[in-house]
Amino acid sequence: MRTRVTELFGIEYPIFAFSHCRDVVAAVSRAGGMGVLGALYFTPEELETELAWIDDHVGGKPYGVDVVMPAKYEGADLGDAGEMLSRLQGMIPEGHRRFVNELLESHGIDPLTEEGAGHYLLGWTDATARPQVEVAFKHPIALLASALGPPPADVVEEAHKQGVTVAGLASSARHARKQKEVGVDIIVAQGTEAGGHTGEISTMVLIPEVVDAVGPDTMVLAAGGIGRGRQMAAGLALGAEGVWTGSIWLTVEEADTPEASRDRMLGATSRDTVRSRSWTGKPARMLKTAWTDAWESAESPGTLPMPMQFMLISDALKRINQSGAGELTTFPVGQIVGTMNQVKSTSRVIYELVEEYIETMERLSSIVED
Repeated sequence: MRTRVTELFGIEYPIFAFSHCRDVVAAVSRAGGMGVLGALYFTPEELETELAWIDDHVGGKPYGVDVVMPAKYEGADLGDAGEMLSRLQGMIPEGHRRFVNELLESHGIDPLTEEGAGHYLLGWTDATARPQVEVAFKHPIALLASALGPPPADVVEEAHKQGVTVAGLASSARHARKQKEVGVDIIVAQGTEAGGHTGEISTMVLIPEVVDAVGPDTMVLAAGGIGRGRQMAAGLALGAEGVWTGSIWLTVEEADTPEASRDRMLGATSRDTVRSRSWTGKPARMLKTAWTDAWESAESPGTLPMPMQFMLISDALKRINQSGAGELTTFPVGQIVGTMNQVKSTSRVIYELVEEYIETMERLSSIVED
């Protein structure tokens, strides 16, 4: 397969795989695509460890790193990360803490304590994402991707100085144009079918809008609900140069997805997801469960703005996963979850994507010939 992105990165297939699991990232790159590690859940020290491992296991193949540098978030003016954390913690209403504790108790999960506290801010802010970017630039990454708004212009400039291509996620043509204005090289046009943070426009409508908005000189990747070769062919037919995938890697053999979440995904249909603010404070598609229902109920105090919502619930999510409480178990995942009903190896998923893509293109060619 040959498109502008395969030639740019020297990869065999225009398949980009976002994952928080280093094993998946390395496996995708070794299989001919490009793995992209989500840096969000790592401290700078942890990210250094993850990237060093990928360097040793990727077989010299290119890979990327994805950071979250939101254009808007609560506490942007509250100083450095340490001061921000302290002040934002004090701004979380007691009623919200009580709601989370009571929700856990109603499902037989112990109340929150200070023990085993997780990472609160992670990379949800500019102040916490920049150290991650600095770590990433110390490694031979080929791509730096940014979500939730255009990356800062100085970050784009530094990436280009180091020979790193920059990608930006966009859920509308307006967002795509803003990404291009700061110098982003590749636009990941992500439809509402996608897991995690996503907009309201469907992939089929969004891709050609973004392709037309940014013009022929800017490469576009299709994202949102893509997990089959036929969908991959559709993305390229709409003008994209490749596909950006995420959800399908949550149930592969190499993934480190919590067992309860993985099992729930394997049994889910495409109707079993919902866009909810209950994870981060911004709309994100995830499994529809008692957790998301609770935050939409009359008893809910409402979600908090990013990054305070995740600061509020991070320990609760950890305890839910550890307890295996099925009713509350949720996880960011897209509507493609309806076809994620079997655990396969990463290389097998790549193979099936490519095989179905080829079959689709051959069928379309026969139609044209007829």
